[in-house]
Parts: sequence; structure tokens; C-alpha cells
Amino acid sequence: MTTVSNDLLSAVNGSSTSNSNTSSLNDNSPEAIQNRFLKLLTVQMQNQDPTNPMDNSQLTTQLAQLSTVSGISQLNTTLASLMSNLGTSQSLQAANMIGHSVLAPGNNLTLTSDTTKAADGTETTTQKAVFGVQLGANADSIKVTIRDATTGAVVRQMDLGSQAAGTVPVIWDGTNDAGTKAADGQYTFTVAATSGGTAVDAAALSFGTVASVSTGADGVKLNVSNIGSIKPTDVIQIL
Repeated sequence: MTTVSNDLLSAVNGSSTSNSNTSSLNDNSPEAIQNRFLKLLTVQMQNQDPTNPMDNSQLTTQLAQLSTVSGISQLNTTLASLMSNLGTSQSLQAANMIGHSVLAPGNNLTLTSDTTKAADGTETTTQKAVFGVQLGANADSIKVTIRDATTGAVVRQMDLGSQAAGTVPVIWDGTNDAGTKAADGQYTFTVAATSGGTAVDAAALSFGTVASVSTGADGVKLNVSNIGSIKPTDVIQIL
């Protein structure tokens, strides 16, 4: 925009003081910006040099600048509204995951027992702990080491053999290295994978069930048993 002298600015400010309906200079709404621009343009034209008046191209350029500034302000308002609607939509979508089991980054696992009763009255107890491994490439050897969460003692070492790149769900039947059943409770595990003797990226995945959904300044979060609070994008697989 053409540079305006201090006299013109004073004229505008003076006019703003005497007119109670003029928008405050601190008001950056599209309407206020447009009103201030038009007032400034009017004062500028009134105070221009008669021997060197503003040509049509200058006037057109300044009006185009006004349109651009107003359009950007309206665009920002629209984007803010879209972001708000997106957040609401994400919350509703995340709520649909409540009750579903997922695999997400983590190294915790929970060993639990389940007792079933046959028609003849015989009871059978089985143990199970679910977890997963995320492979960055094909691997011909995957070693999983399960440890007691309290003492850190090794409970079981598992060899998953050869696996393709991607997510590999794993079930531990609770058997320890001695061939007996481990106690129900909390355990941790680590993963090491190789291909032809070369290390392959392998990430540990914990298993849990989505109990609830919360929203805050940092966005939508899933509250998952055995894992904690995670982002929906942290979910690697839904089981």
C-alpha cells in the first residue's frame, strides 16, 4: 500500500476519536479492518496533491490489498471452525473403540488365568498373556525375553522363528523355562530380531483394552488397560 504521511494518520485517528461508532484500532475482525482501510483511503484521497493525484492503478492495487487482507482473516476464522469440528469428530470416532482390544507401543504384559467347566463337571484352567512385535523388515530369528515385573528375573525366553515384516501378535501360555506355570501377574518383555545375522528393527507392543476416551489441550487420548493413555495414532493393530 502507498505510504501515508503522519498527517493523514492523525486525521484518521482524530476522526476515530470523534466518532463513537468507529471500530477500535485493536479490533482485527474483517469488518473492522475493512472500515479502517476505507477510512484511510478516503482521507488519503482527500489530502492528495492536486497536481499529482492517485492514478487508477494505485487505487486498484490498494483495493486488491484490502480484499486479500479481508480474505485471509475470513480464511483463518473458517479454519478455526474446521479444526473445532475435526476435534469433535475425532472424539466421536475414538469413542467407537471403547471395549476393543489393541496393540500399541509398550513392553508390559499381564498373565491371567481362565477356568472353564465341561459338561461332566471337569474344570480346566488355562493361562494367557497377549502381546506383539512390530518388525521393520523380514526376520529369520526373533527372540523374546519375558521378565518378572518386580524382580527383573528372566521367566521365559521364546523363539518366534522366521516372521515377515509387520505386526506379529503373540500369545504366551504362562509356561516358564522350567516347564511349569508362572504366577498370574505383571511381566515385562524385550524383543531382538535378526536376519542373516544382521539386526532388524523390532518394537515391543503391549496388549490392552480401551476403557475410555478423554480430550484435552493435547487432543484426543485413549485410556487403555495395561498400557495407559495413548493417542489414537499410537494404535498399531485392533484385535
